[in-house]
Amino acid sequence: MSRQQETQGVVLTGYHSNAELLAQPGLSIACPPSRENDPQATSRRTGHYSVQQNHSALPEDNPSAESQRPRPSVCSNPGSSPRRSPHTRLRPRPPCQRCNSQDSLDELEMDDYWKEVENISRSAEKRGGEGGNEEEEQQKHPDEGEQEEAWLMEAGLARLFDGSLPADQEQEEDSAAFLSTLTRAQAAAVERRLTLLHQTQRRCNRQHLPDVRDIFRLPEKDKEPREVQKGSESPPSDASSTEPETVMNVDVAFSEQALSYRDNQPHRVAKMSPNSPDDKLPNFRLLKDKTGQTRVGHLSPPDMKKVRRFALVEITALFDTGGIDLKAHKAVKVKTKESGLFGVPLVTLLDQDQRRVASTKVPFILQRLISHIEEDDGLDTEGLLRISGAATRVKSLYQELESCFYDGTFPWDQLKQHDAASLLKLFIRELPHPLLTVEYLNAFIAVNKLPTKKQQLQALNLLVLLLPEANRDSLKALVEFFQRVIEHQAKNKMTLNNVSVVMAPNIFMFKGCRSKVTEQQEFSMATGTANIVRLLIRYQNLLWTIPKFILTQVRQQNMESQRKQNKERAMRKLLKKITDKPPDRATPEPESAQGFIRVQAPQFSKVSMVLQLTEDLQAADVLTRFLSQDSAVKVKREDLRLYEIGGNIKERCLDRETFMKDLFQLNPAAEWVIKAAQ
Repeated sequence: MSRQQETQGVVLTGYHSNAELLAQPGLSIACPPSRENDPQATSRRTGHYSVQQNHSALPEDNPSAESQRPRPSVCSNPGSSPRRSPHTRLRPRPPCQRCNSQDSLDELEMDDYWKEVENISRSAEKRGGEGGNEEEEQQKHPDEGEQEEAWLMEAGLARLFDGSLPADQEQEEDSAAFLSTLTRAQAAAVERRLTLLHQTQRRCNRQHLPDVRDIFRLPEKDKEPREVQKGSESPPSDASSTEPETVMNVDVAFSEQALSYRDNQPHRVAKMSPNSPDDKLPNFRLLKDKTGQTRVGHLSPPDMKKVRRFALVEITALFDTGGIDLKAHKAVKVKTKESGLFGVPLVTLLDQDQRRVASTKVPFILQRLISHIEEDDGLDTEGLLRISGAATRVKSLYQELESCFYDGTFPWDQLKQHDAASLLKLFIRELPHPLLTVEYLNAFIAVNKLPTKKQQLQALNLLVLLLPEANRDSLKALVEFFQRVIEHQAKNKMTLNNVSVVMAPNIFMFKGCRSKVTEQQEFSMATGTANIVRLLIRYQNLLWTIPKFILTQVRQQNMESQRKQNKERAMRKLLKKITDKPPDRATPEPESAQGFIRVQAPQFSKVSMVLQLTEDLQAADVLTRFLSQDSAVKVKREDLRLYEIGGNIKERCLDRETFMKDLFQLNPAAEWVIKAAQ
């Protein structure tokens, strides 16, 4: 199609296979070359949209003419949003090529954002009132003092402000152990919330709260936790100034690093321009840790609950350090479907799927749509995720999936890739609450206000840890899929920026959101939300890990909690020794004191084995030696896991590169157990 012809505009009339197009006369079509030897061959991937000439229409999607069609300006008039006037004719921009760089979000790519917003609006209009009330209130601004109260309760510190709670010595000891492990910035974050709540309740003539200085004043005899912290609280110089920008230091609390950065560079401000040099995406890497990297899902539920508490306090401290006043929303209960696929809470979906397969972590419908898109070289489909299926056909497929998915009669072989991608996006949008949750959606957006990419990644790491398990696992499945789409960008023309721009409105615009957002807010959110999706995809391998400093705090809290238990246990043992008076006998020296560890394998025929601790012995070596000594084991090496159990941790699955001697020195009371992967 020539440049002169192109500026006349085209109108999308329908989706057809190649065979259907060949049979229709009088159409102006520009089709990409077929990937099959037979030009008549058709597939789900190679259907094209038919177009007809229209001198007054705005150009619509045509996969083959994507790089040539003129693009309207996004922000030429802040008072007029594309969503308010989808058919307004805008002045064509000079011809230019789509940017293939993943370093910046340029204006051309943001056009795809507004086009996706329009697709969402049209889809909602086509579907009408199905799936419940589209504008139902799902979020609520907390009242004065309510936000601080909710924050303290989520952090497990309700006893600090509510004296009416029944006495519970175990809870009090847990809070004391938790507070004793906090760093300077984390303690300041807790203290600030307590102070604000105290002031609010005094204005409301409510009961007196204890002075926050008394809460954080440690007894003279209890010096050990603070001494442990001193090494990690404030490094002698800013971590980002002594290390390359590409290194992520997870040994020191992020908020402490941010304090040092702020003090050393007081005049630095956040760069919000999407095309600024600071917007480059470096190849971040984690500092090597001999005790092993801990990924999300590698800790037991009790320890993950502690991780979440520390992550909440740390993300708050990090935002406080950056001067970012975050107003969290409160989720409001909405009427939701109790069965089905679309518009069903993730927890409900997982509950019905786990009745079929107990180990399910991601809803079946989400897994199936992703796997279908990838079938038959589907990732090579040009414009995947960007080009939407016809709204009427997607509506029909949606209804058919609802009725036929679980009984296995849905005709997957007839589902085109673009339609499957549209259903995937519809599934995300139809969730009763956003995938990133009402509580933390604003926090994800506020990440853009932090001054460096490193701090933004640190904040996203903490926010991922704060998400409910169902949301976190589903988000991980999505970003992994997006990465696989990007890896095929040579054929599908979908770069990191393209995918991020298209998916941002689907992830951040939940039901009823757009009616409560002004046009000016929507413009300011566009680039910011796309940037967050971009970071989630690009750095997913870093974001789904547990920082070492948080794991260290979990170990410290466990040790504090065990201290009193150990005293009571020692007293009982002493009393028993006095009462029983057993005969004197030499106590054998434990194997660990001789430089050996015993590895248990209760699931297998070889119950245990003894290994000598050497400087280079890794977890992978332990698994290899176990398999070599027990030929009856039919499990593959990659399906075996070595666990650290007990001592200062409940249960932890070890990274294969963990050095056993270093970990043993960190947790000498632990047991070492081999299990099959679940």
